[in-house]
Amino acid sequence: MASYPPAFQSLVENLSRLPGVGLKSAQRLAFHLLKNDASLARNLGRDLGALHDRVCLCARCGYLAEGELCGFCRDLRRDPKVICVVEDPRDVDVIEATSEFRGGYHVLLGVISPLEGIGPGELKIRELLARMEGVEEVILALDPDVEGDATALYLTRLLRPLGAKVTRLASGLPQGSELEYADQVTVARALAARREL
Repeated sequence: MASYPPAFQSLVENLSRLPGVGLKSAQRLAFHLLKNDASLARNLGRDLGALHDRVCLCARCGYLAEGELCGFCRDLRRDPKVICVVEDPRDVDVIEATSEFRGGYHVLLGVISPLEGIGPGELKIRELLARMEGVEEVILALDPDVEGDATALYLTRLLRPLGAKVTRLASGLPQGSELEYADQVTVARALAARREL
């Protein structure tokens, strides 16, 4: 690597530690910040500095908040009898983008993955169970992979005896796709989740 000034080199090294940012991308970002108006770099530095001071996880659902509760948990128009369980805060954004869901959320902050040393105790499962009073339905919006399936099965076994209906997002063929290009697992899930027209 070129012999950059220490401040520039430090920025490149820190940027390259971010997920999805390699050394070349980090260099491009650092050069972009350097050659543009200094206010961008100052604003970015201010926002990064405030991130851990002001943003935390919602005490109820685990989504991002500035204070004890997030905007979803403070919104009295949302249905508290329906909880959508997701793996990550970014999944909440995907569901909200549909404008189809008006219930509450619960972010597990991961899924069961023995290979990565993540068991039920590392997830926000106890917090979910503590919220179940008055809940009529729990929607498991977890990825349709081995870890998501294992987590959904584990949660179903815990939640069903509490009286709530436990559902899972349907999975299958994406809109506009061609059947001949779909893999066997996707076709099998689409068949299993078929519905009457």
